[in-house]
Amino acid sequence: MIDLRSDTLTMPDRGMLETILEARLGDDGRTHALERGEDETVNRLEDMAAELTGKEAGVLFPSGTMGNTAAILAWCGPGDKVLVDEQQHLYLSEKAAFDKSIGQMQPVTYRHDEKGRPILEDMERELEKGDIRLVCVENTHNFAGGACIPPEYMKEVCRLAHRYRVPVHMDGARMFNAAVALGIQAEELCRYVDSVMFCVSKGLGAPVGSLVCGSQDFILKVRRKRKLLGGSMRQAGIIAAPAIYALEHNIHRLSEDHENAKCAAENIRDLVHTHMIGETETNILVLDVNELGLTPEEYCRKAREKGLLIKPVLSDKVRLVFYKGITREEALVAASIIRELEKMAKTGELFG
Repeated sequence: MIDLRSDTLTMPDRGMLETILEARLGDDGRTHALERGEDETVNRLEDMAAELTGKEAGVLFPSGTMGNTAAILAWCGPGDKVLVDEQQHLYLSEKAAFDKSIGQMQPVTYRHDEKGRPILEDMERELEKGDIRLVCVENTHNFAGGACIPPEYMKEVCRLAHRYRVPVHMDGARMFNAAVALGIQAEELCRYVDSVMFCVSKGLGAPVGSLVCGSQDFILKVRRKRKLLGGSMRQAGIIAAPAIYALEHNIHRLSEDHENAKCAAENIRDLVHTHMIGETETNILVLDVNELGLTPEEYCRKAREKGLLIKPVLSDKVRLVFYKGITREEALVAASIIRELEKMAKTGELFG
């Protein structure tokens, strides 16, 4: 079975796991200066994250959902309006900031273009009203097919938001995929945002963890929100050590996943009734299969019967995600299964 449901399925290798045995541990929940804990490995990871993103400070979270939620809670209060992409993951899937029992914030949406970039006119229309407290962007854009927002475009988003004195938060869960695909350093993507969250537990291959980075004052607020959300941890160096290994060893190898995704895309590009969303820039393929006469859930069930595990997304799409451990041969087999499903739909075999 070829499992392309998510890059969260990436498994740590032996070298990564061995770092846990050598990690210098302490109680990350017992804080001192700048409200940092006593776990030396966590502190090293947070310093590394700040340096990589070009920010003053960073803080470790057990999940990207908690990281995004804490960041938004640090920027906003109950009832505040947050400007988000209408297909943004933290809006459609995470939801905590907008839940009536948690964040209680009001989402205001903008659209993205065919390249997954925010439509600036949409943003300005809402910013002009004067009641937006935070702008959120996603890079790479998950449901837009892993699309990258390049730094020159991020600069325009930043200029627009700051013109109205509104900060920008980037959900950079797969930020390093964007940086590798664009051939730049992560800091260049983060230069035009006020805060950023990125995951180490997706394509980078660490078992657990995400980090939020920003100014020192902002991160102090985020640390307090993390505690409120139950995110304070004890000997979290066992999480931080594999994360450090991931950042030191696994960033550049993300290009392998991108090439496998592009290989699969090239082998299904000529299909008439199976349509790819956006360009294939990173490790994600999003497919529109509605013309085959199947729901996304039905399509995924048929794919599983052929040996391919994939996931329905949004209300009408399916997604394939490539990651460490998925080979070029498996990418080609996945493409051949997609081709076979379209052929079977044409002949009516899928409905038998």
